[in-house]
Amino acid sequence: MPDYMFLLESRLSAEQRAVLMRIQELGQATGNNVYLAGGAVRDLISRMPIRDLDFIVEGNPFRLVRELEKGGARVTHESERMRYAEMIFAGDIDGSISAARDEVYVRPGTTHEIRWSTIMEDLRRRDFSFNAIAISLNPASRGLLLDPTNGLADLEKREIRALSIHSFTNQPVRLLRALRFAARLGGKLETRTKEWFDLAMERELHQQIEADDAGSELRQLTREDKPVTILKSWEAHGLLGTFSSRLARRHPNYDAVARLVRARDDLVSANLRPRLLIPGTRAVLSRLKSRELSSALRKLDYGAAEISSLLKLDSESKKFVKLLRSRKMNSPREAYTLLEKTPLDLLAYVMAESSNSNARAKIRNYLQKWRPMRLNLPSVATELETLGMARGPKFDKVVEDFFTAQLAGKGKTPEERIKLLRRLSGIKELPKKPVKEEKRKGGKPTAKVLGKAAGPAVSAAPEKSKAPGQAKAGAEKPAPAKAAAPARPAGKTKTAANAARKAHGRSSAKKARKPAKKKARKRK
Repeated sequence: MPDYMFLLESRLSAEQRAVLMRIQELGQATGNNVYLAGGAVRDLISRMPIRDLDFIVEGNPFRLVRELEKGGARVTHESERMRYAEMIFAGDIDGSISAARDEVYVRPGTTHEIRWSTIMEDLRRRDFSFNAIAISLNPASRGLLLDPTNGLADLEKREIRALSIHSFTNQPVRLLRALRFAARLGGKLETRTKEWFDLAMERELHQQIEADDAGSELRQLTREDKPVTILKSWEAHGLLGTFSSRLARRHPNYDAVARLVRARDDLVSANLRPRLLIPGTRAVLSRLKSRELSSALRKLDYGAAEISSLLKLDSESKKFVKLLRSRKMNSPREAYTLLEKTPLDLLAYVMAESSNSNARAKIRNYLQKWRPMRLNLPSVATELETLGMARGPKFDKVVEDFFTAQLAGKGKTPEERIKLLRRLSGIKELPKKPVKEEKRKGGKPTAKVLGKAAGPAVSAAPEKSKAPGQAKAGAEKPAPAKAAAPARPAGKTKTAANAARKAHGRSSAKKARKPAKKKARKRK
C-alpha cells in the first residue's frame, strides 16, 4: 500500500495532486466511495505519461461534478444515461468522473443493459486486464490496489489480454483499441486474445463498429505519443475504412502527422500542454478534399464547431503567419504578446506546416528564450524588493519594463540586471565609504598605526628599581605614557618620502661631481 501512495505523490504533477485531493474531500463530504481507475492507474504503474485522471464513484457522480464546476472545472461531455462526465479540472487537467456500473448482455453482440454496481463489478466488465485496476481514495483504505483480473502481471509482460471471449463481439471498437494499446506499450496481444481478434476479423466485425465509437478512437489517436505507429497498425489490419473509405484508399498523411508530433514535443518541452484534436485530425485526414472531409467528420460524430475549426485551420494559419512576419512584429515585445495569446493548437499547426523561416524563428525564440524570461520574473520581483521598492502599481510597471528591456537583449548578467533595475525604479546606489590606507609603500605601518602602538610600547619599557611601597603604588597607578608624535596623513606620508629620496639623490650627485672638478684643475 505505501508503494502506491508514493507513486501517487511522486508521479502526479502539482495540479493533478490538487485535483486528487479535491475529489477525496468531495467523496468524503458526500459519503460516496471514490477510486482512481482505468488509464490513470495503468499509466501510473507502467511509468507512462499520465494524461487523464479517471475517477469511479459508487453512487451518483453528478453531485461531485457540480461542486467541481464551482471551483473552475469545465464539463466537455456529459451523459445522464451513462452517469458519465468528461471534464477539464481546475489547473487544466483532463479527466472524467463516472458511476460504477455493470453491462449485461442478453446474448453476445446485442445492446447491453446498464446496472449500477460496486467497484469490483465495474472493473470485471472492462475491456482489457490492465484497464481493470483501481486505487482506493477512501479514508479507511487510501492507497489500496484493486486488481481482480491480475492486470499487473499483464502490464509487466506488456501483453494485451481481453477479459471475455465475447469481448470483440460485444464491442467491435475494441479491435481498434487493442492495436492502439499494443502500439503504445510496445507489446503484443496475448495468445487467446490474438485468436479472438483474428476470429472477429474473419467474421468482419470491424464493419459493425459504430461511427461515434470510431470517432472516439480518432480523438484518442490525436493524444497518443506514437500516432504514426498506431495508424500503420490500423492500416495493416484493414481498419482505416471504419473512419472513411476514401482514407483507406488514399492512406493517411504520415509525414504531416510526424511533423505535428515534433511540434507538440517542442511545446511540451516549454512546459505547455497543447490539445491537438483539431490539427491532429486535420493531419490524419489531410488527403481528403474539403467536402469529403466535412462528410467524414459528421459521420464520426464531430460537433459543428469542431468541423468549422477544422475547415478554417489552413486559412487561419496563413493569416497568423502573415501577421507574425509583418514589420510591426519586428519588435520582440509585440511578437511575444501575439504569440502568448495564440491558441496552442494553431501554434503547433503553424510550426508543423509553415515554411516561412521568419515566423518559425520567432516561434522558436518565444519557446526557448522569451517564455523562460517571463517565467523568471518572480525572481526579478524579489531582487527589486531587496533593493527597497514596495509592491504596487509602480512596482509592477518596473517589472514589465525590465521584461521589455530583456527582450531587447539587456540585463543578461547579474550586475547588468541590478543596474537596469536601479535605473528603471529610480533607486540610486549608496555612496561607497572611503577606504583608509593601512600601510606605507614597502609594507611599513602608517603613522596612525604607530601612534596607536606607541602607548603600550612606552608603558612596557623597564623602570628603575624602586622601593617596595613605590612599586606597589606604581602598579596601581601607571606612569603616563610618552605622547607619540602626531601622525601625518597617509597621502602626505607618501609624498614626503618621495621628496626625501629625490633630495638625497641630488646631494649624492653633487658630492660625486666635486672630486672630479679638483682632478681637472690639477691636470691643468
